[in-house]
Amino acid sequence: MSERQLIKCGYLITMENAPGGISAGQILIEDGKIVHVAPQIDAADARVIDASDMIVMPGFVDTHRHTWQTCVRHRCADIHPPFAYFQEMMFKRGPRYRPEDVWIGNYLGALSAIDGGVTTMLDWSQIQNTPEHSDAAVDALQQSGIRAVFGHGWSLTEAGSRTPNSVRPHPADIARLRRERFSSDDSLLTLVMAGRGPEIASTETWQSDLKLARDLGIRSSIHMGAFAFNGAKRGIAEMNKYGMLGDDITFIHCNSSADDELQMIADNGVTVSLGVYVEMNSPGLGDIPLDRLLALGVRPSLSGDTETLGSADMFTQMRSALAYYRSYVGGGHSRAVNPPETITTRDVLQFATVEGARANGMLHKIGTIAPGKSADIIMIRLSEINLLPVIDPVAAVVIGCHPGNVDTVMVEGRILKKDGKLVGIDLADIRQRAHESQHYILAD
Repeated sequence: MSERQLIKCGYLITMENAPGGISAGQILIEDGKIVHVAPQIDAADARVIDASDMIVMPGFVDTHRHTWQTCVRHRCADIHPPFAYFQEMMFKRGPRYRPEDVWIGNYLGALSAIDGGVTTMLDWSQIQNTPEHSDAAVDALQQSGIRAVFGHGWSLTEAGSRTPNSVRPHPADIARLRRERFSSDDSLLTLVMAGRGPEIASTETWQSDLKLARDLGIRSSIHMGAFAFNGAKRGIAEMNKYGMLGDDITFIHCNSSADDELQMIADNGVTVSLGVYVEMNSPGLGDIPLDRLLALGVRPSLSGDTETLGSADMFTQMRSALAYYRSYVGGGHSRAVNPPETITTRDVLQFATVEGARANGMLHKIGTIAPGKSADIIMIRLSEINLLPVIDPVAAVVIGCHPGNVDTVMVEGRILKKDGKLVGIDLADIRQRAHESQHYILAD
């Protein structure tokens, strides 16, 4: 891409240290990178993008989404008890998935993420039934145009992969993927290990898995402390005992993890991903640890988790996090020592952008709008009936917006959504494939 693009913004939210929005700011993009940000830019040769009636900001970063489940959205909305989700999706439906089911689930899920302003998504893909399943997932992410982190998990057809004290090692195919499909960490698609940790695997197994990820030069993303029975296993403390914690790890949930374990997270630079809406929609998972994390200086990222249990769009996650914190802490329910009295809309927007980039190991290239960073940018229309007239652009994004307000989405300067519509997709074909896949997966 050699085209120069000049975005003329109504409000520019850079998410750099400067507060708030900057009226009529401008962004110059060249070869997919931001080269200049200023109130006024002289670039006569650039193609102008008129965003004068829009909020322009960094794209959202989702740090944990089981994208392969998209075609069975809302399947577990009323399932009871909540952990019956695992029986339904991991043990009953997951083994049925064909590579083509993974492909359409990932493709539809990635497009939905883009439609809602997510420019980077960690696809937590524990559906590695065969190498062909993995390749189908990666192919779909690539075709969608999103910046994606592919979380390589385990097979759901091989017994013993996801059971307490599992001794089955992580699938060796991850090394092939690293070599053949993820050899460069500068590509739009990168690789992490979707790991199991001490709550699932035996000591020797989880240590070997983590060592494998580090030998491959990739990060690890691990579910931790979801439900009391997992929190009682003190998986974080177990990893800390062996000196295995590090800033190349993201823990997901941590709802039932102990206070001293959250301190271990803070002490070792581990990042945390909260799937706030699904966590609120899953009684028994445990209190969302946002207050306890913030009291220790740990600022989490946000995630859509699974659409079988809730809405995955980032606007839902932000509103849920803000309302939960203000109700829970403000209502005197916090168990934390000296948590922040409240959080602001800017705090929550930072969770959805800056902290997401940090948790994916990409803060050097995404998460804020600044020279040298990738042009992963979204534009939100201010003229919509649910937003006008705007007083505070940050509050408008966090409290007022929905995916339909997202006018334009670009990843590395490439426009994936324009004038409120996804670019270059065959919606009729997607709809047909999604229906066919759903009917196959749910057939008894």
